[in-house]
Amino acid sequence: MTVWPDTVVQTCIVHLMRNSFRYSARQDWDAISRSLKPVYQTGTVAEAEESFLEFQEEWVQKYPAIVRLWSNAWAEVRPFLQFDREIRRIVCTTNAIESINARICKAVRARGHFPNEQAALKCVYLAVMALDPTGKGRARWTQRWKQALNAFDVAFDGRLSAHRR
Repeated sequence: MTVWPDTVVQTCIVHLMRNSFRYSARQDWDAISRSLKPVYQTGTVAEAEESFLEFQEEWVQKYPAIVRLWSNAWAEVRPFLQFDREIRRIVCTTNAIESINARICKAVRARGHFPNEQAALKCVYLAVMALDPTGKGRARWTQRWKQALNAFDVAFDGRLSAHRR
């Protein structure tokens, strides 16, 4: 799990947050979320460690399992924190992925069965294409990703734009 970009590390923050809520009472979820946000949204690893120490001081008495959960996973979180904020924001964004997955599942369930693999692929293709029937979603998508694309290009030393030369 220490090699980047491994899918376990990419979704590490999302799963840590979900597991943190599993160990806490519902009325504390908002407060815990606010306390953990500086840990994974800071600019540097040192700032993240400081934020985690503050979180630990605040919550260790009430929820020691959450502190232990994050402490045990810190080796996997650390490589993630070395990337720019824009990259981390994109990596942590699972809403779009989960939305597409839900649409595909809904289309497949509605159909029931498929006579062959080609029919199943066609159903999935049509479900994905129905997400943006006008084609204007791509323009909105690229606007949200401009900062992340710049950060990726800098972080990976031009490998993204190498094919354009």
